[in-house]
Amino acid sequence: MTLRIDIGGLPPGGLRFAASPLAELTAMLHVLAEPGHHPQLAGWAGDVWTGLRPELAERLREAEFLWRSSQADFLYPARPRPTLAEELDDVDRIDDERYVTAALVTTCGSNRIHFGAPSPLTDATERERALDLAQSRGALQEAFAERLLADPAAVRARVRHTFERCAEAFFDATWAGVAVRLATDLRLKNDLLKRQGIAAALASVSDAVTLAPTGDCIIVDKLQDKATTADGTGVTFIPSVFGRPHLVAVHAPGWQPVVQYPVGEPGPAEPVPLETVTLRLEALAHPVRLRLLRNLARGPHTNRELAHAWDLTPPEVSRHLAVLRRAGLLTPSRHGRYVRYTLDLPALAALGSDLLAAVLR
Repeated sequence: MTLRIDIGGLPPGGLRFAASPLAELTAMLHVLAEPGHHPQLAGWAGDVWTGLRPELAERLREAEFLWRSSQADFLYPARPRPTLAEELDDVDRIDDERYVTAALVTTCGSNRIHFGAPSPLTDATERERALDLAQSRGALQEAFAERLLADPAAVRARVRHTFERCAEAFFDATWAGVAVRLATDLRLKNDLLKRQGIAAALASVSDAVTLAPTGDCIIVDKLQDKATTADGTGVTFIPSVFGRPHLVAVHAPGWQPVVQYPVGEPGPAEPVPLETVTLRLEALAHPVRLRLLRNLARGPHTNRELAHAWDLTPPEVSRHLAVLRRAGLLTPSRHGRYVRYTLDLPALAALGSDLLAAVLR
């Protein structure tokens, strides 16, 4: 399972390493929405939530689909700017069609929106399809999608204002310290790129990012097999302090490839009984179950959603989910006619940081 980025014909300077305030704010918002992914930041997340005004906290919940289980592509600038305000200005220049499509991908499910289809902004059938998909994800997703399709300008303005409020509430103060660590990492990466070339720079990013032997393709270990191309525009690598252990990649058609990678060291794993380790490792030994876990790491899914994502039959998925449940790695919860399965991140983290990082990538 890889993302392949074609860099054939990449011009000089086409591979760039740069810090992005907007991308780091997105990583912080993800931590606030999914603190279980980032146990080492639980204290920070708790302090931020405690200090948030109720109105801002509600705004974060109403738009969390943009950064919770997956992140909207417009939150990762291909050409990062020095300030958050400048990057938000660049987002404002994106046309409604691209913005809305990117937002719907995260609201409706990344494997359920098809690029190249008629726009839901102008096509009634696609609009109803998008709303149906959002409804299947939950009432909050449905409400957000309805507002987005009815008045994209108003939603865009509200999202920007939310980011600006976050800057005042916690981002500006946190960014002041984070920027120093990012600058240190960037000096290392750019020095490696200049002195030793692309392969050495990529090797310093992550074991999950490599240069193909042919030298014309960057290979990133990700959830599904995908391919994109730099297409003469380049590839941007953005370091993140708050992103660990995630490796985020923008690869959708029409977007320049961007990879956000974590810096810093992961925390130590907590010990668990040998019998529990054995049971869980046996459950994870099957490649299909590992694939299902990587989906579930991005958020709760139903049996049918997982079957659709991997072209499997619902009974086959049910058998694999039963094994994972017996190993204590999943928690089921009923929502009307649907049963959604949630990954027990602390249980997975207890098996080791390498496994956690591989599943959460």
